[in-house]
Amino acid sequence: MSHTGITVHHTPPQGEHQTCIVHLIRAANRWVSYQDRKSVSRALREVYTAANEDTARAGLDAFEASELGQKYPQSVKVWRDAWERFIPFLQFPPAARRVLYTTNSIESLNAELRKATRNRGQFPNETAALKTLWLMICNIEDKRATQRAKKAKRDIECNGYIEGAKATGWKQAINQLAVAYPDRFADYL
Repeated sequence: MSHTGITVHHTPPQGEHQTCIVHLIRAANRWVSYQDRKSVSRALREVYTAANEDTARAGLDAFEASELGQKYPQSVKVWRDAWERFIPFLQFPPAARRVLYTTNSIESLNAELRKATRNRGQFPNETAALKTLWLMICNIEDKRATQRAKKAKRDIECNGYIEGAKATGWKQAINQLAVAYPDRFADYL
């Protein structure tokens, strides 16, 4: 898997680093024949929806012992190799997990920012680079707000947005995170 985020370990001093669950499932399914992918994904769901690490490990062991696990041992290896990057995800409350299980929105933003800086070449100073990044973030948010406005006619109620998409349960997730990490939310409440 290429999304290890090595620099993330060194950047935020209190940051929790986890692997993207969606990428982990995709990596495991790379070794699975097309007709078995739904079955394997369904079986692995027991791992990433587990209440804690012990239950998740038991689910992975059960999958490994199953017919599918025996048929696709490389899929089990993908999970075992990523285990240390996966288990921080299990610390989060269930509502927060539903919002945090993928890093696609962050990766999308980073890709757009990389594209913007690559197209502009060099910057005369750090301030110019920061201003460019800030303007790009504003433009990206404007684009996403326009997309949200087009989709506003839907009847689905929701509390937050991630990458322009509706994030169901965002308020519940943010409340659980505020309780779990009160020192990180104190300045923003």
